[in-house]
Amino acid sequence: MEFGVVLQNDPPASRVVDLARKAETYGFTHGWSFDSHMLWQEPYVIYSQMLAATDRMIVGPMVTNPGTRNWTVTGSLFATLNDMYGNRTVCGIGRGDSAMRVLGHKPAKLSTLSDAMGVIKGLAEGDEVTYNGTQQQIPWVKKGSKLPVLMAAYGPRALKLCGSETDGFILQLADPQITEWMIGAVRQAAEEAGRDPDSLYICVAAPAYVGDDIEHQRDQCRWFGGMVGNHVADLVARYGDQSDMVPQYLTDYIKGREGYDYSGHGKSGHDHTDFVPDDIVDKFCILGNEEQHIERLQQLKDLGVDQFAIYLMHDQKDETLSAYGQRIIPNIT
Repeated sequence: MEFGVVLQNDPPASRVVDLARKAETYGFTHGWSFDSHMLWQEPYVIYSQMLAATDRMIVGPMVTNPGTRNWTVTGSLFATLNDMYGNRTVCGIGRGDSAMRVLGHKPAKLSTLSDAMGVIKGLAEGDEVTYNGTQQQIPWVKKGSKLPVLMAAYGPRALKLCGSETDGFILQLADPQITEWMIGAVRQAAEEAGRDPDSLYICVAAPAYVGDDIEHQRDQCRWFGGMVGNHVADLVARYGDQSDMVPQYLTDYIKGREGYDYSGHGKSGHDHTDFVPDDIVDKFCILGNEEQHIERLQQLKDLGVDQFAIYLMHDQKDETLSAYGQRIIPNIT
């Protein structure tokens, strides 16, 4: 299993770059960040610095979307970074939550996401694509440029698109029960599309906090249940809260959700996520001592997870990186 770190592009950007550099020294292979340009600093500028500060780390957004940036610009951004630093980029992409809704937009339709992924990947890899009724190809892209596209998904239709068209799947929660169900859905979609289901790269992303004060850890990571709740609320709106298309306990916990304040997106200590119960925090995140982390990570690896990416948004960033690098990652067999 590989390990990644997900960062917020809060100023100063030098701190983000430093955390990425430290993460690589601890054995982390991937450096990710949010892509919501009105809430945090512009990620692609910082990616260039992250790549310059590391030797092998693969860098990209978790996640970008088709609506806030022209697809050809996104393709050219990845192609440029690959040309500068080698094939060390990855594109995590979804319909768009914070980046779109803060601007008053709804998340993109899945058909739009499908078209965007084809254009972004094609241009970054030097292929000719159809965009806005025109044929486009970036002439300076070197042969061999590669851009894996991993799609974040929760709902049945999104999981089907992910399995049938992308290079991999991003699941933003670390519950083994849901992970097993969703990986199964993605791989089934791949098989139905005539693809090799085992070729899909599976990334699970969630907060991880190493320590003994479980109540404090929960309070620091409760925001994540609120973030996931945005996507669950979309599923309930489409399928209802009694649908067998979505696990029941995944929908039950948002019944107390009264709204969401994006100014506190991905940040601890905001009361708009107080509706998230302790058991959901425990299921979605990885908390507790080092042995408990190793046990959960081993479960995820046994389910076929290729990468666990830590959402590093709490008050023990450096300590968590150190614990993982020195004592947790080496003990995942």
